[in-house]
Amino acid sequence: MSDTARPGNPSFATKAAQVRLLALDFDGVMTDNSVYVFEDGREAVRCSRLEGYGLRRLSAAGAEPFIISTEANGVVTARANKLKIDCTQNVPDKVAALIGLMAERGLDWPQVAFLGNDINDLEALSSVGLAVIVADAHECVQNKGFFRTRRNGGDGAVRELCDAIAEVLEGRM
Repeated sequence: MSDTARPGNPSFATKAAQVRLLALDFDGVMTDNSVYVFEDGREAVRCSRLEGYGLRRLSAAGAEPFIISTEANGVVTARANKLKIDCTQNVPDKVAALIGLMAERGLDWPQVAFLGNDINDLEALSSVGLAVIVADAHECVQNKGFFRTRRNGGDGAVRELCDAIAEVLEGRM
């Protein structure tokens, strides 16, 4: 069983206090892991409108949100643009992407958080200072000692984590 990602959890708060970068997987984290495919091949996904305020609050508290997606898809770009956050796509190695982001920003692993949900997130989750999975994460990343949101991917998990980290960074815990 994973610990809950809550500011009142001392173990979570200790790690969250150091966070300056929150890297987010897209599919299954910012979406509910469903895809709608139209006859012409276009895709659409379901995201939560809760996320926007949480991402802005996190930024104001001093931690940068950033999307890292394994797949290249226009919906990722569109959502990142709407939320006014940066993203990188078509990333086969999320740890390498994180190393690059850390080098650009002068950060170390303890200052990085990652919110994931599946096997392609496992190495990144195992590398960062604050590793969190969504409530409905695939079983392959469960029971690995990662923190867990109470909400599912695409249903407010990002907002929940942003608020929890921001609360710690703002000193409101």
